[in-house]
Amino acid sequence: MKQELIVTGATIEEALKNGAEQFGVMPEELQYEVLVEPKKGILGIGKVLAKLKVVYTADPADLALDFIRTLLENMNAEATVSLEKKEGNERLVRISGKDAGTLIGYHGETLDALQYLANLAANKKSDETDERNYTRILVDIENYREKRAETLKALARRMAGRVLKYKRNVTLEPMSAYERRIIHSEIQGIEGVTTYSVGAEGNRKVVIQLED
Repeated sequence: MKQELIVTGATIEEALKNGAEQFGVMPEELQYEVLVEPKKGILGIGKVLAKLKVVYTADPADLALDFIRTLLENMNAEATVSLEKKEGNERLVRISGKDAGTLIGYHGETLDALQYLANLAANKKSDETDERNYTRILVDIENYREKRAETLKALARRMAGRVLKYKRNVTLEPMSAYERRIIHSEIQGIEGVTTYSVGAEGNRKVVIQLED
């Protein structure tokens, strides 16, 4: 996201420093254009301040990171946040600490909501001409997603065995799209069974059945 400011200072360096302080970044992270050159004047008469247009282009992942850190601070939560680069435009935000678990929610519902908001914060566009690629932000807390994925894979295998044994469909509880994909993927590797989803969005369930 690109942001612009008009700043002034006794020198170009001072004006640039003022801009950096307003953005909360280092001066070297800014681009700038000199609008007015500074003049010292004589005994203060005719003095002209430097006037700059400074531009800060925030990294989408940093915006997501700032959003989550601000949220944790407002909650007075004892937790730390770190950022990892994944493949392509994916970034992983890891949250850990004493109070991190409170942000997971039932079957990760609160975590999913946090991830959704983090993506909004990261990909909010400053204007309609901003065409940079979408950055996907993944958020995980105390390796919850990995542990949950293993639980779901085990569930898929167990329910597939039940379908094969009793020749009857099994309908699982409602799950998010992310969790349904894990079930579908795991079942694909089991011969004799297949899956499909039913229900309205927000209440969709995976059905495991015998292959035709």
